[in-house]
Amino acid sequence: MTRSERFGLDTSVVLRLIVGEPESLALRAAQFVDEAARTGAHLVASNLVVCETYFALHAHYGVPKRKALAVLVQMLTDGPVRAEAGSPIVEVLQAALGGVQKPGFVDRLIHAEYLAGDAGMVSFEQAARRLPRTRIL
Repeated sequence: MTRSERFGLDTSVVLRLIVGEPESLALRAAQFVDEAARTGAHLVASNLVVCETYFALHAHYGVPKRKALAVLVQMLTDGPVRAEAGSPIVEVLQAALGGVQKPGFVDRLIHAEYLAGDAGMVSFEQAARRLPRTRIL
């Protein structure tokens, strides 16, 4: 690996890093991350990977939603794995973690991405009223 290399991590790798299971795969993932950190390579997790990881943590591993949000914030802010450049995902995770349960994390991310593209959002979800530039049908 080189300092200029950039790697996008798949959900399967991110989950192994977080849950540590199965142990052999978690070890391989951790070794890859350590090597990337030593060489200065950049590691990113896409918005879709973060969403899939959130749902897998909650639905498959039984991690409470708020804990899953907190783990993802920590992963993207404290370690070598970052969000893609320009992504609002860390701010959205933090807002979902610190705010009311509804609208949920993924709905907030969808909204943030629309706003970044200078579009409002249209929804049937009543909880989306809390989000600016949102029209409820």
